[in-house]
Amino acid sequence: MKEVKKLIDKMKLIKAFGVLIAVFAAVGIATYINDKNSMTLQEYGQQNPEALLPVESKSPDIPHIAVSSGDVSGNISGVGHVSGSDILLTDVSDSDISAGDTETPYISPDRVTYVTDAGNLAAEFYYEPLSEGLKARITGISYPAEDNGNLAISYEDLRYVHILHYNFDGMSTEGELICNEYIAEDLLDIFYELHRNEYQLERVRLIDEYGGDDTASMEDNNTSCFNYRVVDNTTSLSKHALGLALDINPFYNPYVTYPNGNIRISPQGSEPYTDRSADFPYKIDENDLCYKLFTEHGFTWGGNWNSLKDYQHFQKTP
Repeated sequence: MKEVKKLIDKMKLIKAFGVLIAVFAAVGIATYINDKNSMTLQEYGQQNPEALLPVESKSPDIPHIAVSSGDVSGNISGVGHVSGSDILLTDVSDSDISAGDTETPYISPDRVTYVTDAGNLAAEFYYEPLSEGLKARITGISYPAEDNGNLAISYEDLRYVHILHYNFDGMSTEGELICNEYIAEDLLDIFYELHRNEYQLERVRLIDEYGGDDTASMEDNNTSCFNYRVVDNTTSLSKHALGLALDINPFYNPYVTYPNGNIRISPQGSEPYTDRSADFPYKIDENDLCYKLFTEHGFTWGGNWNSLKDYQHFQKTP
């Protein structure tokens, strides 16, 4: 134990001696610099690099947003949109990272990001062409597996839309849609305002998560858009097949038809919500913010139709 104590004392002495040397060296440098009035500390360091201790610097981990040297498209001083060729964002999925690149995610040069009225980027609100991975994800489900040239729409006509929305727990969460390019900007404007006002949508998921089954999506109260299908009990293509229609909180805003004079309500279980004179949450009517935003952007509401009522449905055609 005595030997250990002696060793520790010796180490302390060496450390103290080292500190004294460093102090005297610093004083010497300061004195030398003071004598050489024409030489600054920076100049001394440049001429005597061996006298300076190396300092390790580390950049803080911050979100990367880089604006290109080119002009930013859209009006940054007001509400508008910025193209992906001008903005590089790191908030993308792994499927968007180009092969062999593990540092910089690939951003579509055609991505359009929402700009608020304060001139800030709302990076979670954007639309872009379908990636190859997304095409593979939807083919055979919401998009036909075989394209014989007779389809009413192509991949190139569609856009992937990413948003935030408040769910029924009052939490802000991600949502995704596929729509026609024609209404993509409208949807950014509408869903940004819905989110800003904390309007609640239970789910906003691609209908492919339900195997392309519109009934299953409605029963789960999922808000959706594109699905290449016909109108129920007809051979006519739905506006959903063109990516021009959305169903909003469908369980609380049912689809009501009258085949052969008999009432038919979809989805099953939503019968209590056909009484539009009743007061209940998530009801879309002409006083509802969702109705006001969609109609302001030129959409038609199915709740105003005469032969049937589609209270969940908004559509817009060129």
